Amino acid sequence: MREFAVPAVAWREEAGGLADLIYTNAKEAPNGVAFRRKVGGQWRDVTWTTFVAEVDEVAKGLVGAGIGAGDRVAILAATRYEWTLLDFAVWAAGAVSVPIYVTSSAEQIQWILSDSGAVAAIVETDEHLGRLESVRANLPALKNVWQIEKGAIDTIVAAGAETDVAAIGARRAAVQKADVATIIYTSGTTGQPKGCVLTHENFFTECAGATDVLGPLFHGHGSTEDATTLLFLPIAHVFGRMVEVGCVYARATMGHGPDVKKLLEDLGTFQPTFILSVPYVLEKVYNGARQKAHAAGKGKIFDAAAATAIAYSEAEGKAGLGLKIKHAVFDKLVYSKLRAAMGGKAKYAISGGAALGLRLTHFFRGIGLVVLEGYGLTETTAASTVNAPTNFKAGTVGLPLPGTTVKIAEDGEILVKGGVVFHGYWNNDAATRDAVSDDGWFATGDLGSIDADGFLSITGRKKEILVTSGGKNVAPAVIEDRIASHPLVGQAMVVGDGQKYIAALITVDPDYFTYWKTTVNKPASATVADLIDDPELVAEVQKAVDEGNAAVSTAESVRKFRILAAEFSPETGHLTPSLKLKRRVIMKDFGAEVDSLYS
Repeated sequence: MREFAVPAVAWREEAGGLADLIYTNAKEAPNGVAFRRKVGGQWRDVTWTTFVAEVDEVAKGLVGAGIGAGDRVAILAATRYEWTLLDFAVWAAGAVSVPIYVTSSAEQIQWILSDSGAVAAIVETDEHLGRLESVRANLPALKNVWQIEKGAIDTIVAAGAETDVAAIGARRAAVQKADVATIIYTSGTTGQPKGCVLTHENFFTECAGATDVLGPLFHGHGSTEDATTLLFLPIAHVFGRMVEVGCVYARATMGHGPDVKKLLEDLGTFQPTFILSVPYVLEKVYNGARQKAHAAGKGKIFDAAAATAIAYSEAEGKAGLGLKIKHAVFDKLVYSKLRAAMGGKAKYAISGGAALGLRLTHFFRGIGLVVLEGYGLTETTAASTVNAPTNFKAGTVGLPLPGTTVKIAEDGEILVKGGVVFHGYWNNDAATRDAVSDDGWFATGDLGSIDADGFLSITGRKKEILVTSGGKNVAPAVIEDRIASHPLVGQAMVVGDGQKYIAALITVDPDYFTYWKTTVNKPASATVADLIDDPELVAEVQKAVDEGNAAVSTAESVRKFRILAAEFSPETGHLTPSLKLKRRVIMKDFGAEVDSLYS
């Protein structure tokens, strides 16, 4: 099948933008729990009435500080309650929020603030502030910088002392659904991140579709059942952002868990009914449980339980009596403890980013946690397809969201059309024309297939963006170019698609290698193969890697590298005539070297 469409569903009726959602919630469910906020180690309820009052105060402060309608306000902070408070306050003030990853380099921060024309920025820590201040001289449009850990909220609120709350109502009333809600910068292959322009309408379409398809998770708008989730993914990422807005849209209670090191502890005390995750976290849960079992001398029991869970899930509800009995036994011995470690109440998890893989998908479903994989990009406001609790195919990324059409082009590329598709790249019409056709089809750069029932499977990547198992998008060209600029380096190829971290294969420039040997008293006859593990050669290449890492965020940086004895060239088939890397050929020919970087 080449094309599959799902009809749209009706949105919540709101007059204007996303900020209107919280005011409607406060009116219709004033005492409903909007958020659970961790204060002094305890989770405390924040009602819709309280949240709206806080948003009003912060929005007044933003207006009082000179933030105009349509102005861009950057937020550089980890996932925390204040992120969401600031996000909705920016929208209530009629402005546009611009998220920045906490791992972004000073160079990236400068580019995002400069390109977006941000007039204000809220950062979290001293370290974040230091990175911003190091480039502030190059940001003439930036008027205000506030720091959360130094009382940013109170400072902003104080700036609104003379602003009437009616001004916020007027700002909200002026917002149209077609207006820009946020600009999210995503990795580009040309070096600098591109700003994806997402409107209020994009998020309304996304959240209406997602909460409809994922009804048992969000429980839908107006339901009396309590749905809760603990968000620990970055809100700076479109996936985390969609969850933030989706919970508000569906009136599901959300908590913020910024410290991944305390994730299991927070899950245990928060007890979410559904979990948002990336493969890396689910892999960590599985590997941690397995290692713990083996260390306690119960490895055989765990491995047998895992095999049973996988077989039970694969049976698709048609398990025989023997398998059912084994599954019931292991449920008491193993599965119930794993579910308890994740809070005990979660029946579903949504996984985004790289593929989880069939084995772990079946394992988690077999223990009672159905992992629903979806597919999307920043340009599609997060999910464009997703597996539904009632319509699920392991190994696929599901059906298109309501109001979305997915098509496979002649060359296998996945194309997406519908209300979730972004409105272009900020200040980059050329890139927009390359990505979106005149009739509205967005070219994802990924390769896929659609089965007879409309389920999409991802088969590869047409573009060169890597996605780590933690869900981070990485554009190889940026760091490869920096590493290769070192005279000793011939070429550098970044790897790490679906892996926990980024690594690199590096070749040595033969001419400079000859010279370098004379500077460190190496035998003139020594080859790269002879010196491949030589500490001085490794140290010199490490300098090149460090230079490359300085240009990118921590998540994009190269953690390990392998020096290759061979060279890449058109003659060997590893470079095109124009000297571009043939990645698939290199991955095939040097597969063992790549595997060693992750063993």
